[in-house]
Amino acid sequence: MPTYALNFYSAVVADQLRTGRKTATIRLGDKSTKYRKGMIVTVLVGQRYGQREKIFDAVIDKVEVKRLGDLSPREIEHDNPQIRHTEDFVRFLGQLYNRDVTEDDTVTVIRFSQIVGTMF
Repeated sequence: MPTYALNFYSAVVADQLRTGRKTATIRLGDKSTKYRKGMIVTVLVGQRYGQREKIFDAVIDKVEVKRLGDLSPREIEHDNPQIRHTEDFVRFLGQLYNRDVTEDDTVTVIRFSQIVGTMF
């Protein structure tokens, strides 16, 4: 059975995930062919090309592609509890992806829920 992952790179995110404050990820571009509703994924935190820590397994509840400027404050907050305004989130994504980002960019909102207990 193939294994899929949602990877995060910041230790701050690990705490947000563990406490349930982060229940979504917003990724630049259309990721709807990679992530689909009902998929089981492993949520990981760690640097690219380095060791990663498994936080939990999760089920993807919803995948929605939209314009960055059309994100609701609630969608933004589910990704980053410290940000609620689109302008701030545009700057955050620009820093994260190390490139210019605008409200016209396409993003994918991936909502997920932790799976408690053992799966297999």
